[in-house]
Amino acid sequence: MDRRHFLRATTLALLGATLPARALAAGTSRPEPTLPGGETLAAYLERMRHFDAPHPGDVILQGERLAKMKRTLARLRRLYRTVGDGQFQLLDFNTALKEGRDWRARIGEFTRAEIDFLEEVFYEDAARYGFLGDKPLRNITDCIPLDEVVKIEGSGSYLYRGRPHETFERMRRDIPDGLVLTSGVRGVMKQFLLFFEKANGAGGNLSLASRSLAPPGFSFHGISDFDVGQRGFGKNNFTDRFITTPVFARLCELEYVDLRYPRDNMLGVRFEPWHIKVRERA
Repeated sequence: MDRRHFLRATTLALLGATLPARALAAGTSRPEPTLPGGETLAAYLERMRHFDAPHPGDVILQGERLAKMKRTLARLRRLYRTVGDGQFQLLDFNTALKEGRDWRARIGEFTRAEIDFLEEVFYEDAARYGFLGDKPLRNITDCIPLDEVVKIEGSGSYLYRGRPHETFERMRRDIPDGLVLTSGVRGVMKQFLLFFEKANGAGGNLSLASRSLAPPGFSFHGISDFDVGQRGFGKNNFTDRFITTPVFARLCELEYVDLRYPRDNMLGVRFEPWHIKVRERA
């Protein structure tokens, strides 16, 4: 098989529609399958393919709960600006509360209502939002030990030592022109900030946010995974356009692509061709 056909076959196998989706596209006469809650497969796939639009049944914060999220997000933003990007990536819940107390003038102490709201979101069953993935971080107070991570030169991000770091270094050696680490280890507070920013931009729609960002506690960035991109491609690295890049072609050719969220996955998450799944940390 020549290189062109190998790349096409590999990409289709890794990124193509799932078997049920293909059956739908082929117009099968079999009864359309339904998912838990009575949703049809076609409706589910429609939500995933239009992940950034609101859909019937989405969980949307309103009233005081929306106001509470906005107040909590404002404090998280102040926390981020105060401690800096590097420290914030690894920041745990208890340290964040301490930083708020220590920097009252710049951050302000987290209120009881804000703490309760953070705990409520963390311990919520994310299936309520439509997110069906596993939860690798079970406790809101889970920490990232500093001796278990390494900062990646030129990226500002961290990776876990062991298999994540080794995998990325092999990628960097094999694809020296263009490969960049776009996101590595994320602690609980970083995931809170990203999730709330997305929900806030969508008018408090937690379901819409969860189609693009794992809710806090559910992100595998907390224990192993990382994102890669094409140097100079900017925000397009976090879109479907990433599959058109030379870096992605090489990742497929070298059989590095093992996606956490392939196209038409059944986890309630958009297609993420940039998200590299690491099965083990050591």
